Amino acid sequence: MPCVRTLLGLLAALAACGAVAFLGYCVYFDRKRRGDPAFKRRLRDKRRTQEQKAEGQGPAQLWDPAKNEKLQELFLQEVRMGELWLSRGEHGMGVEHLSNALLVCGQPQELLNIFKHTLPPKVFEMLLHKIPLICQQFEADMNEQEYLEDDPD
Repeated sequence: MPCVRTLLGLLAALAACGAVAFLGYCVYFDRKRRGDPAFKRRLRDKRRTQEQKAEGQGPAQLWDPAKNEKLQELFLQEVRMGELWLSRGEHGMGVEHLSNALLVCGQPQELLNIFKHTLPPKVFEMLLHKIPLICQQFEADMNEQEYLEDDPD
């Protein structure tokens, strides 16, 4: 039995040494990371972007037409064009314009609710299938715009 106790003691000591070594490793690289001059800048930039996202996604935020007159005009124009194309029987073009209206709308969920009750089911389904494509295009455009703004040339 003394061999088992000795073995367990050695394993416990080895585990303790491993834990101390791991903590030392963590402390060393944390100090190295915090000492990096670019770390504080990256941290500040990350916090700013998080604050901007939090400001933009607040539940009490409503679309203020006075601040966004051009967006409101574009939204109304797209809705009118969508209605016009739908009244002519051109469902594809109508859905294209209505999806553009959804893109610039401040409250797209409410607009989708309205479309659900006012559009024919076939057209509403077409609109629902178009939304992911419009979102991907919007993200691609935004990424390209950010790239162009970041490009020093």
